[in-house]
Amino acid sequence: MKTPLRIAVIDSGVHAAHPHVNGVAGGVSILPDGTEDPDYVDRLGHGTAVTAVIREKAPAAEIFAVKVFHQSLATNIQSLTKAIDWSARHGMHLVNLSLGTKNPEHEEVLGATGQGIVLIAAHEDSEVRWLPGSLPNALPVTLDWSCPRDEYRTSTLPGGRTLFHASGFPRPIPGVSPEKNLKGISFAVANITGLIARKLCADSEFTWPATTALPSLLRYLETPTPQPTRS
Repeated sequence: MKTPLRIAVIDSGVHAAHPHVNGVAGGVSILPDGTEDPDYVDRLGHGTAVTAVIREKAPAAEIFAVKVFHQSLATNIQSLTKAIDWSARHGMHLVNLSLGTKNPEHEEVLGATGQGIVLIAAHEDSEVRWLPGSLPNALPVTLDWSCPRDEYRTSTLPGGRTLFHASGFPRPIPGVSPEKNLKGISFAVANITGLIARKLCADSEFTWPATTALPSLLRYLETPTPQPTRS
């Protein structure tokens, strides 16, 4: 990209000094009452693991931690919408949402969020329809255990939307079996965010289309990546 790619990770915060994270560009904590607080340190571990997946694939991206999980991996719809709004106001391009709600009452409010940014979130998992990933204003992700961590696959949903498939394994930890590490749809979402970010960071000619971010990005991702010519 012609300007640094900015990614918001809405999760439990981040342990920025972790060697798999190697620092972040900033962040914020959204408290349960919707107020903002500067303490975005991760005390649950989930946000750090998600951020590490993205950093592994896109080391040049500017990552911002937006903390909505505090005592447990649960939040409320007010905090989530505030976090998305913060991301839009602070010039994020991609927003990683390794979380979601299955409450249909939240569909209207989440469907109106994310203008000018791209929300990357789970579509369906274990027959549960997740929001906002199943809404038209988000880039939908599904879990594919057969997919290598360094690539993604796509299929077409009814209605024509592109569904992105990715591995549910996080960044490996030396000495820890993948089966004993964190895993699941959260990391499929993070893998997609990281892979898209890697492609964008590598393209010095790409300009972010703020007013039509999601459809423009989808068209861009459908374009084959030029392969280097052999001499």
